[in-house]
Amino acid sequence: MALTDIKVRTTKPSDKPFKLTDGQGMHLLINPNGAKYWRLQYRFDGKQKVLALGVYPTVSLGEARRKRDEAKKLVSVGIDPSEKKKTDKIEQSEAFTFEAIARDWHTACNRRWSPSHSERVLKSLEDNLFSSIGKRKIVELKTKDLLVPIKVVEASGRLEVAARLQQRTTAIMRYAVQNGLIDYNPAQEMSGAIAVAKRTHRPALPFDRFSELLQRIDSFKGRKLTKLAVKLTLLIFIRSSELRFARWSEIDLDNAMWTIPAEREPLLGVKHSHRGSKMRTPHLVPLSRQALEVLEAIREISGGYDLIFIGDHNPGKPMSENTVNKALRSMGYDTSTEVCGHGFRAMACSALIEAGFWSKDAVERQMSHQERNSVRAAYIHKAEHLDERRLMVQWWADYLDALRTRAVSPFDFKKE
Repeated sequence: MALTDIKVRTTKPSDKPFKLTDGQGMHLLINPNGAKYWRLQYRFDGKQKVLALGVYPTVSLGEARRKRDEAKKLVSVGIDPSEKKKTDKIEQSEAFTFEAIARDWHTACNRRWSPSHSERVLKSLEDNLFSSIGKRKIVELKTKDLLVPIKVVEASGRLEVAARLQQRTTAIMRYAVQNGLIDYNPAQEMSGAIAVAKRTHRPALPFDRFSELLQRIDSFKGRKLTKLAVKLTLLIFIRSSELRFARWSEIDLDNAMWTIPAEREPLLGVKHSHRGSKMRTPHLVPLSRQALEVLEAIREISGGYDLIFIGDHNPGKPMSENTVNKALRSMGYDTSTEVCGHGFRAMACSALIEAGFWSKDAVERQMSHQERNSVRAAYIHKAEHLDERRLMVQWWADYLDALRTRAVSPFDFKKE
């Protein structure tokens, strides 16, 4: 009995592969993982052969039957459809170079990338890959060919760039497989061939030196706005670019909330000023009472401008990216080994975890970390945990205040 659309759509997989026959040699192969493949069995020159007609549901029942009928017509005039398919694929593939496919892949990815990231990706391909293998036919490239330009980058010491090029090359060749230009992705065999850059953590002070830091900040004699920037960074522990490029329009003082946008309006002549939240989604930052007080003090300085942290000489441009670290150095700290502005994030995170009051999800959300487990991320990506995070940032601010008068561990400092 011929298959129906309902039968094809609703048949569930089993623990072993099985076939649903449609007629005239065509069947649907259903694998245990749920994948469904159209196949045509036919005889040519006395040999039993199988032709792949496509994957359901990309290829519907009606389309599979049309392909079957075309294949049977070829057989009737003495043409092997399997061999013709191979010849057509080779002819099609030979028209495409690595650069052409890479640019197609880049265009296909653009819809989910920010303009700046898209530009960086394309430039990395142009600078490092196209001059070496860009003109090569996609069907000719082997693993060793793909490795040559990446190894050049690795040898120059740019290990992180080499790692990203390896990932992008693998994605480009996978794109070629998915579009039927090649049958196998040789880039996947590059795994382990490139040295991994050793990740260095930003320096941060241990708990027993928090009080010392607070005393030094309070005694800082530099620019008032710089001092307030350091205080605010410690209180809300957001990233440097998220802080430097902040606009007053993002702050809701009445509701004690800072909304860092996915992207900001770029500032003329200011590199990277379009950057918002690193995760490229709006990031809500609850503000403690102490953070609001700092912002009110900052507003007396820069409230008449768009930027919160205006530059020394030009209020239309933000403070320098080295401002916080320069202030820490003037306080006597080595920002490469003791503590840096980014290290405030690690200090806050470790204290919140050590306290034992807060859920991991709330801490991670406050830190604006991305969930690495893609399945779990699908369930929690909309959860903001705002009520808990409001309590959390207030606890952190109160804990810092307490450290100004007495030494107390995060665990021993109770929630108010």
